[in-house]
Amino acid sequence: MKITVLLGGTSAERDVSLASGLRIARTLRDAGHDVTSLDPARGVIDEGEERVMENAGVMKPAPPSLSSLEQMTRTSLSPSLGALPAVRKADVVFLALHGGFGEDGTVQALLDMVGVRYTGSGHLASALAMDKDLSKVLFRAAGVPTADWLLVSQASASRPEAEQVEKKLGWPVVVKPSKQGSTVGLSLVRAGADLAPAVTEALRYDDEVMIERFVPGRELTVSVLGDQALPVGEIFPRHEIYDYECKYTPGMAREEFPAKLSARETAEIQRLALAAFRALKLDGYARIDFRMTDRGEFFCLEANTLPGMTPLSLLPQAAAAMGLDFGALCERIVQLAVTKASPASGGRDDT
Repeated sequence: MKITVLLGGTSAERDVSLASGLRIARTLRDAGHDVTSLDPARGVIDEGEERVMENAGVMKPAPPSLSSLEQMTRTSLSPSLGALPAVRKADVVFLALHGGFGEDGTVQALLDMVGVRYTGSGHLASALAMDKDLSKVLFRAAGVPTADWLLVSQASASRPEAEQVEKKLGWPVVVKPSKQGSTVGLSLVRAGADLAPAVTEALRYDDEVMIERFVPGRELTVSVLGDQALPVGEIFPRHEIYDYECKYTPGMAREEFPAKLSARETAEIQRLALAAFRALKLDGYARIDFRMTDRGEFFCLEANTLPGMTPLSLLPQAAAAMGLDFGALCERIVQLAVTKASPASGGRDDT
């Protein structure tokens, strides 16, 4: 099968995407597929360059600078992506992009327009999941608990005062870009004096910022593959929150699959994960993140439609816990795309 892996891109999660995509490309090629790696920021990456990049390591303990990403965006191939032979001639495009246009439904809509199969959710579901504000509205409508929040807009003439945040949410709060991933631009704010700088930092990455009540407790995650909830995982970060450094730096977090939960707790969080998955109209695979309080309450944080596929990532660890190695996981994701997509009808169905 001809498979093009889209990786890299120009979002703040570029390094994570490169690490995911290079691993996926190598794995699918080893399985006998005809694989092309394509970085929308710069073009096709040949196998020799792939090996150099993997050996050098593409992950850093912090995301790329905004200035470097802005420079890449100016010369990006993204506007002509649908016309590139590596895309149009592919049987399947494996989306290993994270954040930005790769995960917000933009590239999915483009691939729909040119009738190319791709992995993961469609454009509507991807857009809904990327917008944390809309996601939380839909979670609540589906009966999935999620923490209270406020939204700050770049266009708004005023921002919530610390007193307003304290009254509605209490301290501490989590301040984060509303449409970003990998905890980029995220801050844990414990007092009113630190609120404004945290909002300013988050606004560097998005035009909307979420201020969310912090839920103390255990960090849990449930991956969904097809219509199945995989084993629940628990994350033990070295920092108080599971931030970018903890996610992508070896030794900064420990993960446990399956998590030490009762049978009832496991069934309940898996039920909530599937409810969140369906509420956002997701398809193929995703990862749903939760916090669990000392009283056993689950609060859904967000859904990741293109979760990381690096050696430290959570979806591959969840799959391994049920006996599915990384190669089998990639094959399963490809097959889900093949059976779902219908290029002859002009794209895929989000419903």
